[in-house]
Amino acid sequence: MSATDDTPTTKFKRVMLKISGEALMGEQGFGLHPPTVERIAREVQSVQSMGVEVCMVIGGGNIFRGLQGSAQGMERTTADYMGMLATVMNALAMQSAMEALGVHTRVISAITMNEVAEPYIRRRAVRHLEKGRVCIFAAGTGNPYFTTDTAATLRANEMACEAIFKGTKVDGVYDKDPVKHADAKRYDKVSYDEVLAGHLGVMDASAIALARDNSLPIIVFSLDEPGGFRGILAGQGTYTTVGD
Repeated sequence: MSATDDTPTTKFKRVMLKISGEALMGEQGFGLHPPTVERIAREVQSVQSMGVEVCMVIGGGNIFRGLQGSAQGMERTTADYMGMLATVMNALAMQSAMEALGVHTRVISAITMNEVAEPYIRRRAVRHLEKGRVCIFAAGTGNPYFTTDTAATLRANEMACEAIFKGTKVDGVYDKDPVKHADAKRYDKVSYDEVLAGHLGVMDASAIALARDNSLPIIVFSLDEPGGFRGILAGQGTYTTVGD
């Protein structure tokens, strides 16, 4: 798929979009909000129409969060596996929304479940991207004790993505919570080490370290801004770049 003459150009050929499970809830307190899922699917479709190959990782916190289960007395490994299954449910919902828009999509699971998703085989996933399909990587890394942030960074490196786009509720990285503090300062650019030292909450420490070790930039932007994903790929909008 190639960009048309009136389509904005971008320097990125292949990117990873990481969103939380909570992003799919809309204004609800739990589960999936179909209009919100459809809106995000349209964002991805518009980016793909620019000729960009898109990978996705979606968290599972709208359904089940392993750390919360562990905190309530559940064995951590079991709780983490349950969280991985939640990410598969979200991935299937996103696949359904994407394919309703005519975008060919593959859900690729780190836990084998042949009836609903493909197993993760790197070369096959790369081929899907080359054929213009969106690849949604589900079930984290397939291992407990690793978050979907780390899974997104791992898959982005394996797929040779040029950047991770982290969709959040705010338009970048701040020195403190901008919702609670009116004087919070937004960074245009911040280093991996500053994120780690300042506990800035972009992603967990394992994900930031993995991105740093492979010089993979992380672009933090607001997923609530209509057209924001496409705009930032075209070099517009407000965002923070985490990098060297």
